[in-house]
Amino acid sequence: MKDLFGKAIFDFQTNNKPEDIITETSISEEDEMSVEYLFRSYNEMPQIEQKALQLAKGKILDVGCGAGSHALSLQNERNLEVTAIDISEKAVETCKLRGLKSVEVKNILDFEGEKFDTILLLMNGTGIFGKLKNCNIYLSKLKSLLNLGGQILIDSSDIIYMFDEDEDGGKWIPSENDYYGELVFNISYKGEKEEPFDWLYLDYNTLQNAAIANGLNCELITEGEHFDYLARLSI
Repeated sequence: MKDLFGKAIFDFQTNNKPEDIITETSISEEDEMSVEYLFRSYNEMPQIEQKALQLAKGKILDVGCGAGSHALSLQNERNLEVTAIDISEKAVETCKLRGLKSVEVKNILDFEGEKFDTILLLMNGTGIFGKLKNCNIYLSKLKSLLNLGGQILIDSSDIIYMFDEDEDGGKWIPSENDYYGELVFNISYKGEKEEPFDWLYLDYNTLQNAAIANGLNCELITEGEHFDYLARLSI
């Protein structure tokens, strides 16, 4: 991993001529994303993210924290105890510069030792699962990090709308996909290309089935304007 996402975040934080991140997926054309969006305040966040932060309580783990905006909001505005992790070294360095007290470079599957009352996975939190077949691995791990009565707040989108319809009204989905929400993501930044990576969007019913299979309750909290939703998983 070249950590281009992290470099973009770090460039913005340090005023090092940041540029837009170029994203492209296996089912969509190139798109530009402003790095500034990752530094949004609570008031600038989508309603789904605001709702997740409102529901966050107790000792919190923010998985895939990026520039740290969610964790910082909870730490600074609600005075909650937050630990944040990300696989990007530059993102973690940025979080430290922004004043996040507890943040480290760590893959969630390698995280050990602590338990939490709330685990956050936001900005398509199911993305890190990569493939549908990995859901059990990640959900089992997340469950093991919960205190009794704890909750996992996770968001995703049902991207079936992005596929073409055939004459009968059904959706045409490439046969190489085990599940239509499995995408390959490509990121470019300042002329460099990141290694392609798997990214998973889960419809709510599939998430619910995976949660139940792993002994977790699953509750639909709210739905957004773009086929997205926030769910709460609990023991």
